Amino acid sequence: MNAGVDLKIERAMPWALIAAACLASFAASCSGTTRAPLLLAIAHDLDVSMPLVANLVSLTSVSWGITSAFGGWMSDRVGRRVLLIVAPLVLAVTMALQAQAGTFVSLAAWAVIGGAACGTSMGVLFAEVSAHVVDRQRGRALGWVMSGQSFALVLGVPLAAAVGSLIGWRGWFLCVAAFSLASSVALLVTVPKAASRAAGARRGTLKGALSARLWNLLGCGVIERVCYGLAAVYYATFLQVTYNLSLVGLAIPLLVFAVGNVVGTILGGQLADRLYDRLLTFAIAMALSGFSALALFLWHPGIVVSVALGFVYVFLNACERPSLMASYAAVPDQVRGTVMGLTGTAASVGWVGAAGLGAAMISVGGFDWFGPLGLVLGLACAASALWCRKNTI
Repeated sequence: MNAGVDLKIERAMPWALIAAACLASFAASCSGTTRAPLLLAIAHDLDVSMPLVANLVSLTSVSWGITSAFGGWMSDRVGRRVLLIVAPLVLAVTMALQAQAGTFVSLAAWAVIGGAACGTSMGVLFAEVSAHVVDRQRGRALGWVMSGQSFALVLGVPLAAAVGSLIGWRGWFLCVAAFSLASSVALLVTVPKAASRAAGARRGTLKGALSARLWNLLGCGVIERVCYGLAAVYYATFLQVTYNLSLVGLAIPLLVFAVGNVVGTILGGQLADRLYDRLLTFAIAMALSGFSALALFLWHPGIVVSVALGFVYVFLNACERPSLMASYAAVPDQVRGTVMGLTGTAASVGWVGAAGLGAAMISVGGFDWFGPLGLVLGLACAASALWCRKNTI
């Protein structure tokens, strides 16, 4: 994955494309993340249990992961532009149909299709942005695209709660549909036709895209998402159990957590481009996040300390991701869609694994197990990344 001669070349960043990609990333993340404050309202409206509605996360993660690999593979054959325009349109339609759902079954069916649309486009989105910047700009460019996912936590979740209180969860789902429709229009305007046709014309193969090194990097992606997911899924519950916080009391800690995610992603993009060895940067951040997990879940002398440690943990975890994504993207353009699609599949596996492992740890020994688990996974991921440094794709 050597960048070659373009390491020292700078060109103008395609800010319009990056902004459109960030909006698409925000809309895709909002389609799932922002259900959190609306779970009780949805459950009451559809006359089902709240945990059943919460299980939509697992359903959409599975559909997202399956179609991510397929979407990346297709983009290397038919071009990226058509997928980037159509997938957000499909998401917009499914969100509008979810807003009209009269039963949980219909809501779940449209949510699964919406998750599939997100999976089809997200890896392709990273591939398209990567194609329009040189290697030493990819960390920043991809970091900004990923910040759309972070803004779904910082802005999307509280906005969903506010809008939902005024016009209900159905009204908020229509808002998300509007975001997705806007992103489709923005991508229609900003994704060049010629570049995408060229990408689709040079056919790549899975055999040409995969190697032992890439499989190890994909494994790093799974572990990294497990580490992040353990905190993202269970952090609020951890604070409630440890400090007996109410839902209102969670507002500031969760905001601090989300801000750490945004700041880490943006700074991580800078580090990925400014520091020469991206995998070393990734390995160091993962190891440090492992130690911070140990402190977060085993040492809790007070709420202020735990909130600060939560910020540190998510900051370190977000800080390493642009370096990993930029390492994925440093492959020939004709197979980049396939590779970036597989990263979405790896991320979905990690999310499902985080939910399952977290539930198992809680049932066995409570949150005290999260710290040692996070440390072991962080160090294992760092070791795998260091092995990849010595092996070329």
